[in-house]
Amino acid sequence: MSTQSDPPSWLLGAEAALHADLPGWFSQFAPPSDPPRRSAVLMLVGESDLHDGHDIVLTERSGSLRSHASQVSFPGGKLDPGETSVDAALRETWEEVGAEPAGIEVVGSFPDLWLGPSENAVTPVLGWWRDPGPLRVVDPGEVARVERIPVADLVNPANRFMVKGPSGYTGPGFEVAGLFVWGFTAQLLSVLLDAAELTQPWDDSAHRRLPWRFVRQYLTRSVARRPTTR
Repeated sequence: MSTQSDPPSWLLGAEAALHADLPGWFSQFAPPSDPPRRSAVLMLVGESDLHDGHDIVLTERSGSLRSHASQVSFPGGKLDPGETSVDAALRETWEEVGAEPAGIEVVGSFPDLWLGPSENAVTPVLGWWRDPGPLRVVDPGEVARVERIPVADLVNPANRFMVKGPSGYTGPGFEVAGLFVWGFTAQLLSVLLDAAELTQPWDDSAHRRLPWRFVRQYLTRSVARRPTTR
């Protein structure tokens, strides 16, 4: 039987700390004033059932998706008409991994970010899982795998590195629980850990190669978008 718990101080203070010293990444990837699509993701933190400390929920997206296939992400998706970012983040988390919205306390959000490949303005929502329960893959067409990753594993310097994406942008990466985390999700994790003052010194001169499956997806998408000539 699960018991409800209060959010940790580091999570409660993360939003204010981020806004007090906003990383340049948020300016670099600020969305246009009228984006064609809006989405939200839920950065869901809970007290671990298996160890001392906290976990954060990550998913591996289905390999059949048109964009960001097989990449590690936070649960989330597009806003339905009339929804707020919080509404969408909670609904999508329920629809993707089965976390009950009633057991989640929203404690803040980060500024919107622009995902160019999918032309999406994404709002990262911070959530505390007051009443954790079992997670599951609800729709295999959307999610291939869901994991509760220990925050301790994310701050472990041995699991951190830099990685160059197929577009040439270099950013932080993590390798945890057999998941290769890079791009948008890894950058969000990094700024959350920094804002929460949980980051341990790590070697940002260490670089790892992006797995070929992600490079191949990027190349395939680029070819598909290339205009045809007669």
